[in-house]
Amino acid sequence: LQLRHVDTWSALKISLVLSVVMFFVWMVAVGILYGVLSSLSVFDEINKLWGQLGSEDGSTSELVTPGLIFGGAALIGAINIVLFTALATMATYIYNLSADLVGGLEVTLTERE
Repeated sequence: LQLRHVDTWSALKISLVLSVVMFFVWMVAVGILYGVLSSLSVFDEINKLWGQLGSEDGSTSELVTPGLIFGGAALIGAINIVLFTALATMATYIYNLSADLVGGLEVTLTERE
């Protein structure tokens, strides 16, 4: 068997679905990491240090907030969705062009014994 053509539209749909799933995995991982670091009071110490460095009277202005962490993670995840989908679609197009030149990918399938 030779794999001579991959449908670009189906590759786009599959890569989009996979990248959205990976976005949710990414957000859950950020949530778990945020929970662990928050329970260790890492963010409280960072905010306290920032307040001491930033103002002379020692007032605490928060540098690290949940909105900043999850907003930044969502932005990075959205960029990853766009990039992964676009790169997978371009890779499919490049594969189709190269398969026209060299004949495609040869695959050998056998039955189980």
